[in-house]
Amino acid sequence: MSTDAPFAPHPAPPTVAPHTVRTLTDPADRRRAFDLFLGTLHHGPITDDAWEAHGQAAEEHWLGVTDPSGAIVGSAYSFPTRLTLPGGTRIPAAAVSGVGVRPDRTRAGRLTALMRAQLRAARDRGDVAAVLRASEATIYGRYGYGVASRGDHVRVTTGATWRPEAPAGGAVRMLDPDEATALLPDLQERLAAHRPGGMTRSARWWRRVLRPAGPSAGEYKGVAVHTGTDGVDDGFVVWGVSEGDLATGATDEVRLQQLWAAGPAATAGLWRFLTGLDLAGAVIGWVRPLDEDLDLMLTDSRAHRVTGRGDDLWLRLLDPGAALSARTWGPGDPVVLRVHDAFLGDTGTWRLAGGAAEPAAAADPDLECTVDALSAAFLGDRSPSSLVAAGRWSERTPGAAVRADALFAVPGPAPWCGTFF
Repeated sequence: MSTDAPFAPHPAPPTVAPHTVRTLTDPADRRRAFDLFLGTLHHGPITDDAWEAHGQAAEEHWLGVTDPSGAIVGSAYSFPTRLTLPGGTRIPAAAVSGVGVRPDRTRAGRLTALMRAQLRAARDRGDVAAVLRASEATIYGRYGYGVASRGDHVRVTTGATWRPEAPAGGAVRMLDPDEATALLPDLQERLAAHRPGGMTRSARWWRRVLRPAGPSAGEYKGVAVHTGTDGVDDGFVVWGVSEGDLATGATDEVRLQQLWAAGPAATAGLWRFLTGLDLAGAVIGWVRPLDEDLDLMLTDSRAHRVTGRGDDLWLRLLDPGAALSARTWGPGDPVVLRVHDAFLGDTGTWRLAGGAAEPAAAADPDLECTVDALSAAFLGDRSPSSLVAAGRWSERTPGAAVRADALFAVPGPAPWCGTFF
């Protein structure tokens, strides 16, 4: 699929009156900004004990947009992380969260001002990318973010039987909060290094998950780890429970919060454990990896039901050249790719060949795309030819998209982040 029409990248958001965006270093200002964010989600302010336990951390970067009185009317923050690329290289990235504008101050360019300030500051710090989890799918594309990985929502019936040839081996043991706090951060970081889209997590992230404060402090949370036949821990799971209704006969449901595994045996071992829990009718998981093929392991494949599919990680490349150079490429004939970034006012051209990406400013492009559309292929979630077919990329040289498919394809797990932040 090729076209001779001129490439028309997404226009940058319109120019609006300047807004004041300032860095927030005072914990009191950060708390006000976080309460504002919670309000945009229709939640009440954070409790004192929750804020003291895991409200903010010194290494985070907080921004606020203010009105003429100095009041914070919009907020965003990020924490430093490292993102795994195809081939295993990790790049520095800003993990963005807490983005919101007060409802009576929206649609006046304040979010655009926040995003531009945040992305420029992250790039100046040396971050190669920014990542986030989007509450709405129509907001962040205009700022250069695109969906880089997706996952399935699943429901697995408890008591399901496993095929005799399904992967097996190793053992599962439960952990108390102290054991989980000591073990899981290092284990997750090791496991995330082997899957594109995997990211490192901050100490505050782990405190919030494993030692919650506020209204969720008393909720049940189960934690277990899988140990392989070699004696090495190679997976873990964290879950909660949604209570059933005795009046209607509805049973409890296990609500999967995290499940990471190094390979099929650990995956099967942890799911066997979950589906073997008593007093529950099903295990519910959200945004599970697309290559987690549990149906192939079960005697009754219908015991594993995919109930939906959602976006997992949104990726925004801040330095496309550094990002393209850092990831691994498959073998294939060369392709010249031009990337347009209207929001930050950049355009770059690279030649992809010989396992490398090299600047090629003077070359005519074989393919063109916007920086948000590049995200869809960058970690391996979508093929360039599918993006050309959908109109998200433009093919200038016939056959270039198929050549790019080979270059972007790298053996290994499907891209998946698996971290909610």
